[in-house]
Amino acid sequence: MAGATVRIEHLTKLYPDGTRALDDVSFEVHPGDFLVIIGLSGSGKSTLMRCINRLIEPTSGKIYIDDVEITALPVGELRKLRRQIGMIFQQFNLVKRSSVLTNVLAGRLGYVPAGWSLTNYFPSDLRLRAVESLTRVGIPEKAHTRADQLSGGQQQRVGIARALMQEPRLILADEPVASLDPATSHSVLKYIEEMNRRDGITVMCALHFLSLARRYGTRLIALKGGRIVFTGYPKDIDEARFREIYGEEAVEVEIA
Repeated sequence: MAGATVRIEHLTKLYPDGTRALDDVSFEVHPGDFLVIIGLSGSGKSTLMRCINRLIEPTSGKIYIDDVEITALPVGELRKLRRQIGMIFQQFNLVKRSSVLTNVLAGRLGYVPAGWSLTNYFPSDLRLRAVESLTRVGIPEKAHTRADQLSGGQQQRVGIARALMQEPRLILADEPVASLDPATSHSVLKYIEEMNRRDGITVMCALHFLSLARRYGTRLIALKGGRIVFTGYPKDIDEARFREIYGEEAVEVEIA
């Protein structure tokens, strides 16, 4: 299955307190891109990601996925479309008291009868697929461990396995390594990169550190104050451009 195309047109998000989190943002993501969105905290990265799958409703503008305007979809149709959008969160968003396997199986909830989730019933073929997803992220032996007994890096790998269960065409990764140490950050991002390269899934990934963006992104967008201040390729961000994005006093930190 090919990766999704995403098109954003004049997207604006104004909060009730007057904060303009997004200000006339427009860009396109091509199938199979690993697009990294960079910028300081508060630049609008998370708001943008959450508007794309309508966890947050934009104030104005349009969002298209494969020429379907999701900003105009009724709730029922939106649920169907969300099956194709895997979300990887900064804080993992796991059910901590449930097993790793149950958390991974949650990735199929959009496809199965509602009653199955209430009784925690999943047929053997789905359970096997969940273990296969855990194998892809290197932790099949954790299938029956409670999620809250895992390290942060392991919990994020469960989040990736859960996203794989959706068979998504688009992955939205919202600061997926913000809570992790540098070595673990690379481990997690390499699994997301594998989904992009091996499965052809389009990835949009918000990151804080430019060194990680350079390593994993095929294209970059930089946000500052809710507006796009750069769009292009990792090699095009020199020291002057870095300071334009992050501020004159900023110092670039390498994540080795």
